[in-house]
Amino acid sequence: MKKAIWAWMALITAVTTSPTHAAVDPASRAEAISAVPYLQAGAPTFDMTIAQFREKYNAANAALPLIEYRAIDSRNDKSNLTRAASKINENLYSSTALEHGTGKIKTLQLTWLPIPGPEQKVSREKALAYMAAFVRFFEPMLSADKSLQRVNTLLAEGKGSRFYQKTDGALRYIVADSGEKGLTFAVEPVKLALATP
Repeated sequence: MKKAIWAWMALITAVTTSPTHAAVDPASRAEAISAVPYLQAGAPTFDMTIAQFREKYNAANAALPLIEYRAIDSRNDKSNLTRAASKINENLYSSTALEHGTGKIKTLQLTWLPIPGPEQKVSREKALAYMAAFVRFFEPMLSADKSLQRVNTLLAEGKGSRFYQKTDGALRYIVADSGEKGLTFAVEPVKLALATP
């Protein structure tokens, strides 16, 4: 658990240490988002690849599309995971870690980098809409309003936390909030224990 927490902090630091986000090359941002191993050993996977997720997600969320995830160079990564990222816009990215061999998803993240000034509100609303769409994808019984409410509750509970997690059924939601430096929201599967008779 401690390794996961420290790695999440390193992840956020890597994404947000530049004094001005606009000066950072988008490719290096995407690489920083996905370069740090943070998953615990033996973490479960969703039963789909990133291509399958993207196809189903885009079919259900035409107004909030995800472009193709591109693999991140992980030659020096000993975690045996494949990492990939998708740029949504200059301030919002999605990234993932995939099980090597199967390509199944271990985590899905959205990282929002706030921009100072009057555009920040619109930028944040767009990020929240994507986060709510991720929640709705994995919890399809939730309405658009309920999924946005879920996101706002999670962000409020994790506000100012470098690592906050909440398990809900077979899902774990993670919030890493570095204030003006950035906000990461993730959805991961949880390994469910079998009930003993």
